[in-house]
Amino acid sequence: MKNPRSLALTAAFLAATFIGGPAFAGKDNLLVDLVNEPSSLDPQVQWNPDSYYVYRNIFDNLITRDDKGELAPQVATAWKYLSDTEVEFTIRQGITFHDGSALTPEDVAFSVQRITDKAFGSPQLGQFNKIIKAEVTGPNTVKLTTDGPYPVLLAQLVKLSIVPKKVVEAVGKEQFNLKPVGSGPYKFDSWQRGVAVTLLRNETYWGDKGVFPKATFKAVPDAATRVADLQAGTADLAVGLDPDLAAQLKTSAKAKSLSVLTERVAYLKLNPQRAPFDNVKLRLAAAHAIDKEGLTEGLLGGFDKPVAQMLTPAHFGWIDSVKGPAYDPALAKKLIAEAGDAAKVPVNLATSPAFDQRIVQAIQQQLRDVGFKVEIELTDMATYLKRVQSEPAAVPLLSFGRWSCACQDADGVLQPLLDSSSSWSAVRNPKIDGILNEGRNTLDTAKRLAAYQQVHDFISTEVPLVPLYQSAILYGANKSLNWTPTPNESLFVNRMSWKD
Repeated sequence: MKNPRSLALTAAFLAATFIGGPAFAGKDNLLVDLVNEPSSLDPQVQWNPDSYYVYRNIFDNLITRDDKGELAPQVATAWKYLSDTEVEFTIRQGITFHDGSALTPEDVAFSVQRITDKAFGSPQLGQFNKIIKAEVTGPNTVKLTTDGPYPVLLAQLVKLSIVPKKVVEAVGKEQFNLKPVGSGPYKFDSWQRGVAVTLLRNETYWGDKGVFPKATFKAVPDAATRVADLQAGTADLAVGLDPDLAAQLKTSAKAKSLSVLTERVAYLKLNPQRAPFDNVKLRLAAAHAIDKEGLTEGLLGGFDKPVAQMLTPAHFGWIDSVKGPAYDPALAKKLIAEAGDAAKVPVNLATSPAFDQRIVQAIQQQLRDVGFKVEIELTDMATYLKRVQSEPAAVPLLSFGRWSCACQDADGVLQPLLDSSSSWSAVRNPKIDGILNEGRNTLDTAKRLAAYQQVHDFISTEVPLVPLYQSAILYGANKSLNWTPTPNESLFVNRMSWKD
């Protein structure tokens, strides 16, 4: 891990790299095919890919990552640790929101207070709940205080979008979601529900201006249709392709495929609070039933990599020695037989069109092959998210998911998925809560690794989750679009260019 204090030394220098003017694009409207429409355009409400792809262009964050994945300034130009629990940020002057008002330190403090307010109910709360105070300390400074040493603070703040205090308080949560006001390189223009969101270039943006005057994000649930759009020239960029569809672009005169191995982990979530998966034998049986190599090699073209833990090698907290339950269908059948009638309960596997349904169907079949009675429950992303973030009594028995914290640290994955206080967690285990807190409350890397070893062991033996694979993401793009995808899966339109 890098010393957080040393990052401050380079912050001011890096700031200069994000300032510049627009180049000629030769294209007025960048057309992007998403899988679903955003479930929210308020950056502090949801944090799923289709929402994030859009709203991250509308808002600036306190800090960001450059294309190499390094922490870099954005709204904050520099930061320094005053103590192990206090960090002071210097706020960039001259930033204006899209309504023309100035972005101030008060807006920064308000944004932190809003997302950490339990009453606000942000699904992102677990990423920021170590922050106990945000206060303006000077004409251009804000101090954040945590409830103990928090080694992941800066990495988490990459996801903290700054919202205008006066606008949010004036219009309220629902209206702000419908017509968001940010300070980013693109400003909100319109949202045609179920069809598209349109953004316009922010002509007065303080940093690198986008080369495209307009960007339109369309909801296109069918992947084959997204590829057809690329071939027809009615889309310039499409997300969420599978290897077979990406291969179709190899001979295309208009389009190309792009891929990157991300820090996102695909997993099967089980609900230990409800029968039949309150029986650990059946949770283990589910883990032994799944052929990860078969999924990644047979269906995903070898782009994705099987993992035995809920992390990737890109994360702090990855431990090479972790093995997890091996693929063993015979053992799975034995465990199911030992469970008797408990295994005969029909179970639904929750999913959304945003996920590769070939994978979901393969998991269903593998579970059926060992004796489970599994039916797929496919809903839109908003409904899916609402269900998997419910209280354990309402959480699906099984759900397929892909998790990324965009923070490259175990805390951003394990805490929200396992801690009792998180809306994403179906686990209620005070001992694990304590171990997770140990991992996020010390700057001692050896102690953190020891804590996460225990968490990995818990997942392997108690199986509230079955880690599946490190996800690759495949895009299709017009051959004229110049863009390099990054592991954090951001679609920064102002970092794209066009060459006919």
